[in-house]
Amino acid sequence: MADIGSTLREARMRARIDMSEVEAQTKIRAKYLRAIENEEWDLLPGPVYVKSFLRTYGDYLGLDSRGLVEEYKRQYERPTDHDVRPASSFHRERERAARGPLVPPWAVIGVVLIGIVAALYVIGSRNNKSKTPTAPTAQAGGSHRPHHRVRHRAAPAPPTMVTLELVPTGSVYVCLVDGAGKMLIPGQIFSAGQTIPRKTAGKMLLTLGNNAVQMKVNGKPVTVAPSSTSIGYTLLPNGASPLPVAQQPRCA
Repeated sequence: MADIGSTLREARMRARIDMSEVEAQTKIRAKYLRAIENEEWDLLPGPVYVKSFLRTYGDYLGLDSRGLVEEYKRQYERPTDHDVRPASSFHRERERAARGPLVPPWAVIGVVLIGIVAALYVIGSRNNKSKTPTAPTAQAGGSHRPHHRVRHRAAPAPPTMVTLELVPTGSVYVCLVDGAGKMLIPGQIFSAGQTIPRKTAGKMLLTLGNNAVQMKVNGKPVTVAPSSTSIGYTLLPNGASPLPVAQQPRCA
């Protein structure tokens, strides 16, 4: 593939489209469009924005936007830790697999049997306590009032789903996938005042381009701290936790 910037510039000139028209149609600022055509990547907000802008600009010009993004990643992005892991580590993993489990099967069976016996003992003790008669309380005149047990409410079951609510306070990139890797918000840039759809799943992974957003997880506010790189979270029914850059989902 020819240079990314040259490909986009030549396609725009062949179509006789002015830069201001591209800016109006794609909502990408003209200075970023010129930086892309000149391949001045350091003038753009960051790699996440670059790939989103390439996809939008390429689709507008009728080009292979996926090919443009892949070419950018091939030329300018470093391989992930998984890609550069030395072959020796894979060799050690195969050796560990060949040796089999460190814990012998009989030990696992013994632990399971001990657990069953302990559970039966606890159940039997509870049944014996429930069968113990309660002495009636004597009342005036020799009459007895029946004893009423106080019933306790069962504790509510812990939540099994997590709900995410986002409200943009400025221009922010959002990529959201569920625990199976299915895209819920496929790498989209939202502006202040736009509505970001609320999403619910058993587990979600979130990537934000910056902290220009208000976030709630299961109705509770979560403070999004500023960062020089993209911001990631793992979202579970019991709350949100930071996600390292290498593990953040990439919707590009």
